[in-house]
Amino acid sequence: MKKIVIIGGGAAGLMAAYSAAKELCGTAYSITIVEKNSRPARKVMITGKGRCNVTNNCDMNALIANTPKNGKFLYSAFNNFNSQDTMQFFETQGVPLKTERGNRVFPVSDRSVDIVDALVKSVQKNCNIIEGTAEAILAPNGKVTAVKLADNRILDADSVILATGGMSYPTTGSTGDGYKMAKMLGHMVMSLTPSLVGLECHEGFCTRLAGLSLKNVTLSVFESGKKKPLYKEMGEMLFTHTGISGPLTLSASAHIRHMGKKEYSAEIDLKPALDEMQLDKRLLRDFEESLNRDFANSLDKLLPKSIISVIINMSGIPPHTKVNQISREQRQSLINAIKHFKLNVTGFRPIEEAIITSGGISVKEIDPATMMSKLVDGLFFAGEIIDVDAYTGGFNLQIAFSTGVLAGENAAKYERNL
Repeated sequence: MKKIVIIGGGAAGLMAAYSAAKELCGTAYSITIVEKNSRPARKVMITGKGRCNVTNNCDMNALIANTPKNGKFLYSAFNNFNSQDTMQFFETQGVPLKTERGNRVFPVSDRSVDIVDALVKSVQKNCNIIEGTAEAILAPNGKVTAVKLADNRILDADSVILATGGMSYPTTGSTGDGYKMAKMLGHMVMSLTPSLVGLECHEGFCTRLAGLSLKNVTLSVFESGKKKPLYKEMGEMLFTHTGISGPLTLSASAHIRHMGKKEYSAEIDLKPALDEMQLDKRLLRDFEESLNRDFANSLDKLLPKSIISVIINMSGIPPHTKVNQISREQRQSLINAIKHFKLNVTGFRPIEEAIITSGGISVKEIDPATMMSKLVDGLFFAGEIIDVDAYTGGFNLQIAFSTGVLAGENAAKYERNL
């Protein structure tokens, strides 16, 4: 009887179990998923603000282009199981899907629990899900034989799939155990850093603005010495006590690759729908309505109340200047503050707050055609534990599904030479 043990019951692990069972259909087999939590796929539950951005409705070139870290390594995985396959899988499991802005795919119900239930249901009949913590993968002579659990249980295995996730959101079970087990077997773990995470900024006003949500603004991020922004997008973001967060910020963070080695800055265009000339006309119109008022009391219609004092400070215009005394040069300074609201980025928020972990098992030590270790026979990898990560938009879940399917199929096909 073929025995497969999958460590980690997240998106990658469950999809690996499904594809392994499909491959072994009609033969004698045992597939065991070892999951830390009482309920599998807890991280999937919180993705996309609880709506679950399950994939991105795009072609393979776009999938690779949106995976800046080792995207080409995933060519075989994406070729074997792409976005369309993911969509077909969930539709077949009874979860209707819809495509939104940026080709992001969500369940029509907007409920991530429907995606999780579909994944769990797809494996329940053919696989055994047990609650427990894997401690070590036993591989004498460089060949997998079993998995040892923290409670000293030993699970015999012909092949093992390591799909424990990264180190982000430890409450969901991603606490870095997989890296330790891989290291014990000689694998190299590339530097682990947060990705899709909030940014810290040293400006003192961020604390004052904490909780302020901005919609329909443009965020640009610059690397020192480069004129062209690394990232520029319009959408939503928010201020925190330590800096900035929200959808735009999380996306921007994935483009910052040398934090600590290079300097970064962010710039917010608070009024991207208006060019400078249009904004000047708008200001003149607003000023016309309050000619005898203080400048500090003239921006209520244009900007959120909490940010006005910061903008006034940036503009250099004394707050008690009468509106009818503001010069053209001072107006230009105000426009500049509104269109180029600058922040100095000092670091990422902690990895525990990140949506995904950048870094992981070196792709040089994994066969891209099978997801099997090049160092240990019968050991396969799937999902976030691998040193690949992508931008927001459903790409990271697609990586989990694609590598999970490839690892599952090949773990099922693997024949151990005793």
